[in-house]
Amino acid sequence: MEKKQRKQSPQRPAFLKVLQKSGLSFLAMAPLLLGVIGLVGLFQVLVTPKMLTSLFQGNSLLDTLIGTMSGAIAAGNPIVSYLIGGELLEQGISLYAVSAFILSWVTLGFIQLPAEVEVFGGRFTLYRNILSFVFTMLIAVLTTLSLQGLS
Repeated sequence: MEKKQRKQSPQRPAFLKVLQKSGLSFLAMAPLLLGVIGLVGLFQVLVTPKMLTSLFQGNSLLDTLIGTMSGAIAAGNPIVSYLIGGELLEQGISLYAVSAFILSWVTLGFIQLPAEVEVFGGRFTLYRNILSFVFTMLIAVLTTLSLQGLS
């Protein structure tokens, strides 16, 4: 039996070369990533549940929109969004707003737009954020209606 040997094509770069390029790309993006992490940290400290509570009006559709926008602006760690969401529910904020807030906190994140544009390109970022915005509002409404139907 003959052993078939794999020939490495001349176009295929060696592993070390790829690793070096990846490392250089990461180093080039590091300042931008550190800036985004810093902004997210500032927003988590500066934006309190009481500040968010003052934004909501009691109108289901308007609260869903406000929840989506405030979650997108105050992006951060998903675990923190659940804690803030619980605080908002205790303050009497509608489930529409809290669902939209949690979903947009995790999926949108306007703070990360510069990094996302840098990594994925402007067109992809624009489409992803528009679709995420629309579907966040739709899912928040459907989630709330589902839970109301179950209870």
